[in-house]
Amino acid sequence: MTLALGCIADDYTGASDLANTLTRQGLRTVQTIGVPSDGLKLPEVDAVVVSLKSRSIEAGEAVAKSRDAEKWLRGRGARHVLFKICSTFDSTDAGNIGPVMDALRADCGEKIVLVTPAFPETARTVYQGNLFVGLVPLNESPLKDHPLNPMHDSNLVRVLSRQSKAGVGLVNLATLTRGADAVRTRLAELAGQGMGAAIIDAVFDPDLETIGAVAAEHRLSVGASGLGLGLARALVKSGKVKPASGAAAGRAVEGLAACLAGSCSQATLQQIANAEAVMPVLHLDPDRIVAGTEEARRAVAWAVERIRSGPVLIASSATPEEVAALQSRHGRAKAGHAIEQAMADIAEGLTNAGVRRLIVAGGETSGAVVDRLRIPGFLVGEEIAAGVPVLRAVGAKDGEMLLALKSGNFGGPQFFSDALGLMH
Repeated sequence: MTLALGCIADDYTGASDLANTLTRQGLRTVQTIGVPSDGLKLPEVDAVVVSLKSRSIEAGEAVAKSRDAEKWLRGRGARHVLFKICSTFDSTDAGNIGPVMDALRADCGEKIVLVTPAFPETARTVYQGNLFVGLVPLNESPLKDHPLNPMHDSNLVRVLSRQSKAGVGLVNLATLTRGADAVRTRLAELAGQGMGAAIIDAVFDPDLETIGAVAAEHRLSVGASGLGLGLARALVKSGKVKPASGAAAGRAVEGLAACLAGSCSQATLQQIANAEAVMPVLHLDPDRIVAGTEEARRAVAWAVERIRSGPVLIASSATPEEVAALQSRHGRAKAGHAIEQAMADIAEGLTNAGVRRLIVAGGETSGAVVDRLRIPGFLVGEEIAAGVPVLRAVGAKDGEMLLALKSGNFGGPQFFSDALGLMH
């Protein structure tokens, strides 16, 4: 297998988003969970997205996992590797975007790396180095209250400079609009000044194509799925990839269906509220979760009583104020870990009860669930919502299974119903 594009994603939902984007552009794509074992048989594909759960762990561990993934991808012929990050640049001043970027850049010998989380299709834009979420700067968006990585600075040159040992420069929109040659010239200038990374503006969809064309000439880039889109289009345009006709299809998957929600984003909270009109919903008690495993057992028993009559939804999601209060009582790390493990316990209980179609909302929750279920990889299927495809398990111990892994802010108001309608 020789890959046209290798990708390393720092969480599972972001990996699904990227895999979905690449598939839409005609690249045959597989998402793996962690670095694949030598025994995992993968189909012939153009791109592999290696999913890591490395966004919020200790920086040194994130670097080690990412370097292992890059080594595997390079060994399968990937000349270019995209380090896929969140479109809201979730990362504290200690990392992990900067440290991982520095390590991957050193390993591949690249002088300067293009960096952008922009994806105008999902209302993520970068102007003069500042990240906007919709119409507001990042630090004025709900991401300022993120429970793990609160974002209080919209200027990505400053944010990345606090994390990285490389100097960080800017390729602004005025330069970008002059075309790929102008971007190349600016990158050479920055590299000559000793810069190792360049934040690049992007406001409109065509901007991504220019960025992708330049980035593809290098061995490494850092960005969200918008950059993946640009890279994919560059590979197709160059003739290095012959576009496939569509997403991977497969036979129907029988079995029960369930939804789990761990995200505390405003979008997910609204989606949960809307789901209450069409399916049973259980809201978990966060203090009881932290106290022990009884709350997870109660949730599984509740679901088993109802699930043969139709899908159910189990939610640990809460408002930012409720999350802050919980963290003040128990500590941020302890509370977060307890909730992730409880959701993983519930997912395991549900699959043991016959669930074969599972929808999970929230990046950290998705990571905990997929790790517990020991699913090594996915073929990317039909798109449910922007950035969220149906995923068909590859090599799962429980046999055939469909999943949807949703980033907290993704999906429309009726996301859970929409997903269930496409997972068959």
